[in-house]
Amino acid sequence: MATTYGMPYLLEDKTGKLTGSDFVDINDRLRLRLHCTAQEPTHTAYMIHNVTHGSDALDPLIALAFGPDNSLGTITIGSGAPMAMKQYLVKLSPLGSSKTRKFVGSDGQEYRWSWRSTKGHEWTCTNQSQYLVSFYSLKVAGEPDYLGSSGCMLTIDEAYPHLAAEMLASLAIMRHIAAHNL
Repeated sequence: MATTYGMPYLLEDKTGKLTGSDFVDINDRLRLRLHCTAQEPTHTAYMIHNVTHGSDALDPLIALAFGPDNSLGTITIGSGAPMAMKQYLVKLSPLGSSKTRKFVGSDGQEYRWSWRSTKGHEWTCTNQSQYLVSFYSLKVAGEPDYLGSSGCMLTIDEAYPHLAAEMLASLAIMRHIAAHNL
């Protein structure tokens, strides 16, 4: 059983870029890597690996494949079958914003990402009970540059480390949707 510290996972986004970054817990409990493995006119692919000390970083936890012209493609979690991103991250209503979507995590629970719905958070993820599970915040304007860091942070509630890779993958898709106005 993992040690409980009474504090969330504070995953420092080293680059802040959609094209790939390391997400490192400031308490060194978890390290995830999002990296681009293919960039062609027909598709762009990313893998998420757990690069925490002592973990098997060879097998990707999640694969993301985007289509031509930055269109949404597929997500593959572990050894599961690829699923269309539009089916994985579903808009709440057909006419609703693309920047509010829900997904079902590997624990069978429903989670919802929303853009700028909470002050200080660029992205917020809640569960069905409206409990704040995760959020992504940008570097505060006016702060000095940080050596080796973007100043952006993915925060995950300490009770949800089993969903950390899914939080990162779904956040990456949401950020891609926002960046490309999909």
